[in-house]
Amino acid sequence: MANKAEKQEGERVSPYSDKDLEYFREIILKKRADAEEELTTLQRTLRESMENSSDESAYSFHMADAGTDAQEREKTYMLFNRTRKFVKYLDDALKRIDNKTYGVCKVTGKKISKGRLEAVPHTQLSIEAKLKRR
Repeated sequence: MANKAEKQEGERVSPYSDKDLEYFREIILKKRADAEEELTTLQRTLRESMENSSDESAYSFHMADAGTDAQEREKTYMLFNRTRKFVKYLDDALKRIDNKTYGVCKVTGKKISKGRLEAVPHTQLSIEAKLKRR
């Protein structure tokens, strides 16, 4: 039976201890819970906005108001999609923690600093790699 820490060829093993990985898991779970709460709020806002727009159509109102409302809905929808994408990145980071490949830069193959992971726990790039991409 293969050791759980062994990885398939080409797969990198996390430079962080199990204790560190659990520390990062807690950070990610907190950020994920906050993002899920934000998604719920944004979804409610979008639903209410759609309901209000159909209610207002029965009354006369200025075209600029309708444009502003549509723009606000679009902005909220974009924020909703961005937050949903963020949750996916966090979920992917949790998978990397589970399979012990978390904390390794996918470009350089080097350890991503603890400070960077604390600030951006879903990152897959070291500062070095991120700066080269600019």
